[in-house]
Amino acid sequence: MGRDESTSSTPSGETDESVDASPAFRFGLYVRDIGTSVGAVLLVGAFLFAVSGVWPPLVAIESGSMEPHIDTGDMVFVMDADRFSGQEARHGIVTAAAGAETGYQTFQQPGDVIVFEPNGNEQRTPIIHRSMLWVDAGENWYSRANREYVGSADSCDELRNCPAPHAGFITKGDNKLTNNKYDQVTGASTVVRPEWVIGTGTFRIPRLGYVRVQPSQLWHTSVSMPVGEGSAPAAT
Repeated sequence: MGRDESTSSTPSGETDESVDASPAFRFGLYVRDIGTSVGAVLLVGAFLFAVSGVWPPLVAIESGSMEPHIDTGDMVFVMDADRFSGQEARHGIVTAAAGAETGYQTFQQPGDVIVFEPNGNEQRTPIIHRSMLWVDAGENWYSRANREYVGSADSCDELRNCPAPHAGFITKGDNKLTNNKYDQVTGASTVVRPEWVIGTGTFRIPRLGYVRVQPSQLWHTSVSMPVGEGSAPAAT
């Protein structure tokens, strides 16, 4: 009995056309995938902004002045200072002095860690350091300062930014080796006005910031400390 030729398979040319889609079809898939990825990123960004009230809501840490609590290469989530502020906050920020009395801590130490523009200069890399004291305009704050953090100064007259040129925050990095003085003593910044504060650090994502930090460090190896002794820029 001969083979039935009436039910032959699909012609090879037709199979090739169904498998190998047209260039227009492949381009459409590519555009769809790109659009989906971009849309996902925008949704995540919008969500983070809605939560934090700050843009960008994440900053990459470029130096070790906040070690051991925040390391170089970490990514820190930043929140608007007025959101969820702690007890005894001024302009949404709890100083280390106030935090020590109330038990309020962030990053294992009393007080808020803030991201601010040094000297109010928007063109300079922001600094991420801890708020230590609040001082009023014209205040002789030497008497309230920790003597370990004022260097060799024996009085307000010998202390930079004392009396306080305006009301604001005295700040300092947590690193005891590289940041053993207030920023206002080293010259990293004058007293930090509240309007210079971008936000407060809430939590860190270890090493994720290297995605942002490493390329810039490879291109400019000295950019990690552009604003004074031991200051930690936070690359936005």
